[in-house]
Amino acid sequence: MERSNFVDQIKIFCHSGHGGAGSKHFMRNKLTAMGGPDGGDGGRGAHVILKGNTQLWTLLHLRYFKNVIAEDGENGSKNNSTGKNGKDIIIEVPLGTIALDEETGEQVAEILEDGQEIILQKGGRGGLGNSNFKTSTNQTPEYAQPGEEGVEGWKVLELKVLADVGLVGFPNAGKSTLLSVITAAKPKIADYAFTTLVPQLGMVDYRDGKSFCIADLPGIIEGAAEGKGLGHRFLRHIERNSILLFLIPADSKDHKKEFEILHKELEDYNDEMLQKDFVIAISKSDMLDDELKAAIAKELPKNIPHLFISSIQSQGLAELKDLLWKTLNNTT
Repeated sequence: MERSNFVDQIKIFCHSGHGGAGSKHFMRNKLTAMGGPDGGDGGRGAHVILKGNTQLWTLLHLRYFKNVIAEDGENGSKNNSTGKNGKDIIIEVPLGTIALDEETGEQVAEILEDGQEIILQKGGRGGLGNSNFKTSTNQTPEYAQPGEEGVEGWKVLELKVLADVGLVGFPNAGKSTLLSVITAAKPKIADYAFTTLVPQLGMVDYRDGKSFCIADLPGIIEGAAEGKGLGHRFLRHIERNSILLFLIPADSKDHKKEFEILHKELEDYNDEMLQKDFVIAISKSDMLDDELKAAIAKELPKNIPHLFISSIQSQGLAELKDLLWKTLNNTT
């Protein structure tokens, strides 16, 4: 169920509404036999709009919403009556959703705030009625504008998880256990690789009512940047994290190499990720004595803060929260 309930990419066909045609009507009533032009404008075709919704965390609800056909605008009519605009179609999406044009690959929209609305496909403008074309030399224009055509095309919606801190590590590094201990999230936990198949979000309660969001992300494997394993579908979820928390288990055969592989995968995917703040946590540290901790510390990069934690024994977790909070707020 976990895999099927989380959908982070979907393709939809969108067609905005045509604009209504302007009217070429002339006033005619029992008092006016040969009145002037009174044709109204056509209504605007309906837009297709993306809207942010904090209550959503997946694109699952759009799985069977593949064809989005918006309403046409109504034609103008007599008495300078403007046609009704087409009713806009609003597609609600989670925060962190981007929309790409399938043909060009160009990003056309990005939703980052609750209630934010962006027009994905603009409806056609309504045509002007003949009353707009009356001049001193042309008192009876017998033409009006047709409405503009709507726009159609395939759009790819992609979700990139929004979180302050992203947990980065190989499968079975202890990310899910850490998340379950320091937040109210309940990720699936088991002693085998790839327990986490989809991102899990949790809020960390800090001091004085403060909090920040942390995401347990699917584990990297070597070659993820080339699409191996969960590949790009994992890596795009860490693009928006302010801090990357590298989790390396104490029982790793080579702590330095493990960090270097993780670092290289991020660089190969998008070298801009290297501009983020990094923190290293050595998990499962309850199995280490002071001598082993000192030996591991010598292997780690000198310019990246590190600490030793144990989620099971609740060791170093308060210090970890302090470090993450200070890093998020650029305090010393």
